[in-house]
Amino acid sequence: MQIEIQRSSRKAGAALWTLQTLLALLFLFAGGMKLIVPVEMLKGPVAFPELFIRFIGVCEFLGGLGVILPAALRIKTELTPLAAAGLVIIMIGATVTTIVGGAVAPALFPAFVGVLAATVAYARWRVVPVPVR
Repeated sequence: MQIEIQRSSRKAGAALWTLQTLLALLFLFAGGMKLIVPVEMLKGPVAFPELFIRFIGVCEFLGGLGVILPAALRIKTELTPLAAAGLVIIMIGATVTTIVGGAVAPALFPAFVGVLAATVAYARWRVVPVPVR
């Protein structure tokens, strides 16, 4: 019984690491683009001020780092679920903004990414927390 629990925990940990890596890559890319691309190219369904778009870019970039680095370095590992929870908030805003802009089907992508970030937040907080060194 103990061996089965260890195997399932190992599988869950591997799945979480994969999910965290994918989320980190997605948010590092999305946040980086919002920081370096001219604001005219970032127009979405709802017009936001340039500073707000840049702020969201910083939040996404830092969230991407926060979802992977603390756990990978095993330093302040409690920041990983907090970063994932912050990304959930950003994805809720992205979903609502997309729906308000009149595009319901494209709103499924940020909603799905938000669910994945919520999964990481919960799993790293309660199910398979990363141990501190």
